[in-house]
Amino acid sequence: MFTGLVADVGTVARVDATADGSRLTIETPLAREVADGDSVAVNGVCLTAVGVCGDRFGADVMHETVRRSSLADAGAGSRVNLELALRAADRLGGHIVQGHVDGVGAIAGLRDDGFARVLTIAAGREILRYVVEKGSIAVDGVSLTVARVDGDGFEVSLIPETLERTTLGTATEGAAVNLEVDLLAKYVEKLLAAR
Repeated sequence: MFTGLVADVGTVARVDATADGSRLTIETPLAREVADGDSVAVNGVCLTAVGVCGDRFGADVMHETVRRSSLADAGAGSRVNLELALRAADRLGGHIVQGHVDGVGAIAGLRDDGFARVLTIAAGREILRYVVEKGSIAVDGVSLTVARVDGDGFEVSLIPETLERTTLGTATEGAAVNLEVDLLAKYVEKLLAAR
């Protein structure tokens, strides 16, 4: 479990792809806080650390993860948002994020709004049915508040701190982003459907 508060932006040092899946090797000072078997959110995807050595750790990416996330596009040199798993004693500063990506959206527009930057993100109906104005959503693992939503997508507004500390600060139009909706919305839908 995570909070959507990015701890570091790491770099994919290498990708070892086979017919069975891929292993990402990620370089970050956070690796010194990670042990084999620990959960790490990589662009919002919960992966398991393996082969931890110095400032690097590996993470296996299975076919299911590739189908549901933008990690298929990760290559050597790619920058990724990283968050270590939440500890019971930690503050919950963002929102509850599982690292179970619901789908991939695309940045459809960027505009400045004072010191903030507004991202318009195109998403399918299977995602948008859970997105509400002023609700929470994780975009590439970053906990954000939805500023506006319509039938094609939604907007989020990023403060300078988020722009500086995450990959969203250098995001470009057309870029694919991992989306995880608020888990509570899915439970409410299931409970109501059972009635």
